[in-house]
Amino acid sequence: MAELNGDSSAFYEATLRESKKQVEIIDARIDEEVARFKEIIDKLKEQKKAVRQIYDGAALVLGVKNEFEEEEKGTQ
Repeated sequence: MAELNGDSSAFYEATLRESKKQVEIIDARIDEEVARFKEIIDKLKEQKKAVRQIYDGAALVLGVKNEFEEEEKGTQ
């Protein structure tokens, strides 16, 4: 590799530092977005669980087939 003069060396060193900083910022944003997404998924799972309990109870009271239980048996 060719020798760099002072100006070129300084330019590449600054570029290296700045690009490293940008990668770290992007990594932090990725971590934040993943955490936010996990929170959303957890909330949706809790909502699904609550609605599923209502559905299961209504199916039991009406004495009708619980379609979700049938699907779960089919996937096991």
